[in-house]
Amino acid sequence: MAKLERAAAVTRMQMYIEENLDKDITLHILAQQAGYSPWHSAKMFKEYTNTSPFEYIRKLRLSRAALVLRDEQLRVIDVALDFVFDSHEGFTRAFRKQFGVTPKSYQKKTPPIPLFTPYPVESYYLMGEERGDLPPLSKNLHVRLIHFPARKLIFLCGEKAESYIEYAREVGCDVWGILASIKEALYEPVGLWLPENIRPAGASAYAQGVEVPIDYQGMIPEGFELLTLPACTMLLFQGDPYDESRFDEAIPAVMHQIDRYDPQENNCQWAENEAPRIQLEPQGYRGYIEARPVHFNL
Repeated sequence: MAKLERAAAVTRMQMYIEENLDKDITLHILAQQAGYSPWHSAKMFKEYTNTSPFEYIRKLRLSRAALVLRDEQLRVIDVALDFVFDSHEGFTRAFRKQFGVTPKSYQKKTPPIPLFTPYPVESYYLMGEERGDLPPLSKNLHVRLIHFPARKLIFLCGEKAESYIEYAREVGCDVWGILASIKEALYEPVGLWLPENIRPAGASAYAQGVEVPIDYQGMIPEGFELLTLPACTMLLFQGDPYDESRFDEAIPAVMHQIDRYDPQENNCQWAENEAPRIQLEPQGYRGYIEARPVHFNL
């Protein structure tokens, strides 16, 4: 239980940072959130996130600042001050060190960059833990048909991965941040299973990607692939919201329901070779969401 208590303390610090990026954040304040001494809080934070609290804060501020520069027409100095940097010069140095491009240049061209996208550490340490204080998982499955127009997919495969966990171990966790930075994205980044007929030779079945307009002419991040996807219809499945601490139970439960679903209920058949099967980033407040390609019965 000690590990879970420390993970929860680190998550409280993460949540405080997330909600107060525009304010001065001291180690003393973070220690109050954690409920430990400043020294012990900093030590725990480094142990559970592989970075110091203030490096974590800097990386997160720069990533949020990058999104503001990408999406809003603001002066660089104003963005710097909004994210608690003392000067234009200091912000520019830190931004270039993290992303390899100056804020001004990024604002003009908005190339894909590796945004810092952390996740609450407590969720990982609650995997498999018995939680008698939580209600049973919901078995509701919400289903609807969605039509997608022709579009392009920017994606990165591994070599053998067939699931998110295998992909993260093989490729790492930085891909999501790069995908999230692509300004022209039609939707949020997704995990996806590529059918063999459109999969690059020697590539993994599981990949991560983001869809962009069919006329996309922007930059493709190094090592990534670009694929044209034809118009298609998909069945979109969504489970009920779940407690984040039970994601390791909730997600497989919904996936099992999807596997057993009969598309004939919607006058459809599975069309696995017509488009990738996709999953949105699992977030407890909205439930697990996955979409699979289908075509209508004649």
